[in-house]
Amino acid sequence: MGFRLSKFIILVIVVLLMTATISEKKIFRVENFNFNKSLGLTAMALKDEEEKPVVKEEIKTGTKVDSTKLVVKATYSGDLTGYAADCPKCNGKLACLRNYNVYKNNVVNYEDKTYGSVRIVASSKNLPCGSIIRFNSKRVAQEDTYAIVLDRGVLGNSIDLLVPTEAYASKYIGRSKISYEVLRVGW
Repeated sequence: MGFRLSKFIILVIVVLLMTATISEKKIFRVENFNFNKSLGLTAMALKDEEEKPVVKEEIKTGTKVDSTKLVVKATYSGDLTGYAADCPKCNGKLACLRNYNVYKNNVVNYEDKTYGSVRIVASSKNLPCGSIIRFNSKRVAQEDTYAIVLDRGVLGNSIDLLVPTEAYASKYIGRSKISYEVLRVGW
């Protein structure tokens, strides 16, 4: 009886150790993904210049929306960062609209039926594709910015704003704390 009990205890300990090791590997993969994303800035310098589209200097900040008719569904706080489709391993396709190639078309805005011209952002799966958010960041525009979630690759409540180039993202957007309002949840 004592032998069976000791075998059972050893088996339970082995299972617990294996479970802990697997969860540590998952955490490492997430941290490693973020580290690899930041390494793209260095590799971007090596990308062939003739592939890059001509960048328009002026970025539309969005269409004026009658704010008196808007209903805020939720408010979140997170980081605002910038990203671009010109990184070395980027293909310009958005996670939510695979056929909408932002790299080839050199776009950072999306024409929404209800909100007009809105900026494109990446979010975590906390916000469904097609969600409309409103935020105010002096790094982006002087007035409120309206954006639509069309991409993924962000953790938590952070928002990643699509900009023309990685250089523009690091020079003008950087990383800042913001709060934003969800005006529409999904399409």
